[in-house]
Amino acid sequence: MAFEMLFSPMHIGTMQVKNRVVMTAAEFSLGQTNGEPTERMIAYYEERAKGEVGLIIPGICRVNDMAATSTFTQLSMSSDRHIEPMRHMAERIHAAGAKLCIQLHHPGRQGYCSSINSLPLIQPLAERFPQLVPQLFKATPLLLGLEQKKICMSQQAPSKCELSAHGAMRIHAMSRREIKRLIGDYIDAAVRCQKAGVDAVELHGTHGYMIQQFLSPHTNRRSDEYGGSFDNRMRFLEEIVTGIKDACGKDYPLIVRMTADEMYARIGQPETGYDLEEGKRIARRLEALGVDALNVSSACYDTYNYWLEPTSFEPGWRAYLAKEIKSVVGIPVIAANFIRSPEQAERQLQEGYQDFIGSARNFICDPYWAKKAKAGQPETIRRCIGCLHCIKSFIENASLKGAPGECALNPTVGLEKAYSALPQDGKGKRAVVVGAGPAGLMAAITLRHRGFEVTVLEKEPAAGGQVNIAAAGPHKDKLHWAIEDMLTEAKARGITLHCGKEATAGSIAAMGADVVLLATGGTALRPQSIPGINGNNVVTAPEVLLGKVDMRGSKVAVIGSGLTGLETTEKLNEAGNQVVVVDMTKEVAPGAWFQFTEDSLSRIKPYGTKFLMRAKLLSIGSKGIRVQHVRSGKEKCLAVDYVVLAMGVAPNNALQEQLEKRGIRCALIGDACRGGTIGNATQSAFHTALAI
Repeated sequence: MAFEMLFSPMHIGTMQVKNRVVMTAAEFSLGQTNGEPTERMIAYYEERAKGEVGLIIPGICRVNDMAATSTFTQLSMSSDRHIEPMRHMAERIHAAGAKLCIQLHHPGRQGYCSSINSLPLIQPLAERFPQLVPQLFKATPLLLGLEQKKICMSQQAPSKCELSAHGAMRIHAMSRREIKRLIGDYIDAAVRCQKAGVDAVELHGTHGYMIQQFLSPHTNRRSDEYGGSFDNRMRFLEEIVTGIKDACGKDYPLIVRMTADEMYARIGQPETGYDLEEGKRIARRLEALGVDALNVSSACYDTYNYWLEPTSFEPGWRAYLAKEIKSVVGIPVIAANFIRSPEQAERQLQEGYQDFIGSARNFICDPYWAKKAKAGQPETIRRCIGCLHCIKSFIENASLKGAPGECALNPTVGLEKAYSALPQDGKGKRAVVVGAGPAGLMAAITLRHRGFEVTVLEKEPAAGGQVNIAAAGPHKDKLHWAIEDMLTEAKARGITLHCGKEATAGSIAAMGADVVLLATGGTALRPQSIPGINGNNVVTAPEVLLGKVDMRGSKVAVIGSGLTGLETTEKLNEAGNQVVVVDMTKEVAPGAWFQFTEDSLSRIKPYGTKFLMRAKLLSIGSKGIRVQHVRSGKEKCLAVDYVVLAMGVAPNNALQEQLEKRGIRCALIGDACRGGTIGNATQSAFHTALAI
């Protein structure tokens, strides 16, 4: 497939983009506390420009440092001091072949109260004493704890309303003076971008941030000229747009990223917010105001899964939104419609869904996504699996560590320059990796990049490890893309893979390897201290997910409410079983990323599944189980036909001791070291393979 439309040029206003590929904004916290780009940030975007992305929109850029902060290390255009650093970044992006658009942003009620007025204190300390920065981030849990108790400043918002599902603990309705000042901040930031040689600016009016809060009747309950009617709710955005056009000139390209539908109907609240019909009305008004393109998205933090989809969603599921917006405007439409393949991208362009293909996660996962498609090699693309390690790691790292986000399948994010310059110090040396799951394959690829001759031994007939189990869950098949794509890369790099071959200490010793890494995975826990644990009616979650046992029309107790337990429950529900989930914890899936929990529960709840929390499994009998409430101590029996254990994974690391007895040094990676997600496994493998 030639992808002719995908790689044809198109204008956004006066700006010609060389193709239809747009890297949309996704904050990864790669900047400095003063809002300037770091060399690491520039190299990150420069690599995507080299990968044939036509237009790059970096992560959120604040318009003031007092109340518009979402992370302490995001970009800023709040001061003239930011012009020259931004000019340097623009020149580097241009030299690599892409256009640059800066997204102007204010979080509103979705911001953190701890960030209000704090940057002016942090910036001079960070600049003068950079060694103190890690200590500043160590104080973040304390600040967030105070926020939870509402001992904090209040965040700006259009009006008093419900707090966001994720964000500020206190908000206040902005005064007219605050509104006018913020409008001026947006305009001034756009002028600075233009002076810095930035090709265009984008107003972040989606995902529930400040501009969308003014547009939505759910969050804008004002009774003055900035609230109430459609025209009044549009006024804040309208004054920003007209102000930028007046200050920068009509020819300076201006994009608005907008929510076409707030998606409250998807969570059972159809009367809340605004829907697609009002989204189309907003789009028409923006075109009339002189906006040069619309970047169409959806939802907000209250409806998180409908703008940042987990893996269960089907590619292109929300393409209809862009098509509906495109039907009422004549300006270009950009959209990130959960597009994963160049074939899908070309098809949606040809069928008129949109004019530009937007994505952040595709290019985080594979900087050369577009270049590979253009070269006619789409099969070599490392596909995003929707595992959400990017957003989870970003939020945890940016807020608690002052570190950037990560990608489960591309651990070189933020390390582009260092990785490309790795010394070829493995030449003439042999490495053996035991296990062909995500950790083993990532370690093999990394060692091969360093020049090692790598052999991977996998005892199972096929590669995949724990991913084969995870991908067998309902709607989780895309997770196996991770294995397929790493196998493609491993083959291209000349890595030797032997499946169906169990490694022993003796066979490894005979290979004379210089480096040995054990990615031997884990085994489902079956605590022998529980009476009846080995009964004929007791199975493990992996056995259910892989179809090794078949239960239909039965009463089943699933022990463990983690993600594996929830996925197993889904599969049992679909087979017509009546399920009760038992767990000692207070909440379902403790420690799991909330999006996956909400996603699974949305499919589990309609089946009437029961959850018995704060309950400890005491024993298992042929006709049921006995449990005890962990606080009251009360015991009760539940009549069930089968018991499914989803209690976690125990590392398989016996081979390590056997090797060490022979004097062979080795390292554990992935689940063989500690159970976790695909992202945990690959990050562990990557950094271990680099450190050897």
